Amino acid sequence: MNTPTAPEHTAALLRHFTDLRDGTHGDAVSRGDKERIFAQAATLLAPYARQALEEIDTHLLLGTGEIEATGPRRSPDGGVDALWALSWPEQRAAAVAPIVIRAFYGAGFHHPHLQGGTVGEWPLNVFTPEQAAAELPTLRAIATADLHNLVFQRDYRIIPAVTREQHDRA
Repeated sequence: MNTPTAPEHTAALLRHFTDLRDGTHGDAVSRGDKERIFAQAATLLAPYARQALEEIDTHLLLGTGEIEATGPRRSPDGGVDALWALSWPEQRAAAVAPIVIRAFYGAGFHHPHLQGGTVGEWPLNVFTPEQAAAELPTLRAIATADLHNLVFQRDYRIIPAVTREQHDRA
């Protein structure tokens, strides 16, 4: 009997749960080694985080957005993080936060995670370029959920594709 190949998202979870069981992150045991692996993962994820945000900018914000990225850095809690944020004029005028994708390894955490500005946490167990590419659907989901929640904080008028379409029909 052939065993089907596991979908990448279940393989990522298996890596995550195995790390929890073994007290490791990849092959790393020490905090310093885990932080070095995190920095590598953040670098591998960067083009995919940008892609997820650029897709929203192109199709929903009509090219009006600006992406800012931090790269790996020391976070306020003493851990490390990397941030990709997409802001645009209507969002800033409405005084809501930008869309955020954040990779972080908190000071008290066993290993890194991903999160949005308004949405929860996903495991971050990326060690290869292929694993980083496989995270694109998760990064898209984070950015999309974040944008959805920002609309709830204000209203649909922060989305240029909606307001311009409405204006064009009038």
